[in-house]
Amino acid sequence: MKLAIPSAPRRASLHQIPGALVRVGAVALLALCLVAALGALGSLGARSLAKERDFLAAAIDVPGTVADVSLPPMDERRGGVAKLRVLYVVDGKARTASGVEMDALEAEGWGAGTKVTLLVDPAKPSAPREVHQAWRGEPWVWLGQAGLGLGAVLGLLMVARELRRAIRRELDPLRTGALVWLTPDVELPKTRGELRFPAHYFRDDVKHPVTARGRPGRAPVRNGERILAAVVPAEPAWARIIDEDLARTLGWYSP
Repeated sequence: MKLAIPSAPRRASLHQIPGALVRVGAVALLALCLVAALGALGSLGARSLAKERDFLAAAIDVPGTVADVSLPPMDERRGGVAKLRVLYVVDGKARTASGVEMDALEAEGWGAGTKVTLLVDPAKPSAPREVHQAWRGEPWVWLGQAGLGLGAVLGLLMVARELRRAIRRELDPLRTGALVWLTPDVELPKTRGELRFPAHYFRDDVKHPVTARGRPGRAPVRNGERILAAVVPAEPAWARIIDEDLARTLGWYSP
């Protein structure tokens, strides 16, 4: 039998490359696991955003009276939060709530008897919120929901991208790669894992150093001491070793 390699582009498919489907599947599984983890975190954020949106949709304005104000230290008031204890009436029932947050600077000078407008969910009247503080977060609710949707789309695109890259990594060297005869720079290592070693080839009298990769336990196609390999422009520093079994599977041997 003699080597008869067709011109590029050459026919090659994943099922012809031993282990390629497993390797591509592992990449896809890893990407999906990452997206699932991000999705789980996103769902927690989505529930929080949904609760905030539902509160703003259902809440009604209720007049209240400040009973007590707790302010942060003076140097922490810009951007800080004051805590109010407020008195208010919902459905004819007088109520008291503590820890109602509002902007600390706005609350300066407030004291017992100050009138305040509260947002109250009629279904949960015991948890009022100061009206300005509550609506201040509305833009972030919609922005957060848009961000979660965009994140889901980007996650799926990432899976597709990684899957495409894995498939191209397996097929491009065989379909369109430049086939070269490598000269190993060291004695070929004996390993049960992926075969890797430094080598070089010449093109137009220019020496090109590469790292050669090959499947373990496979006899490479040889021409004396040189080894057949494929190089692609996208990864010029790597060369894929063509072993005899793969060459036969691809039909590169003729009687």
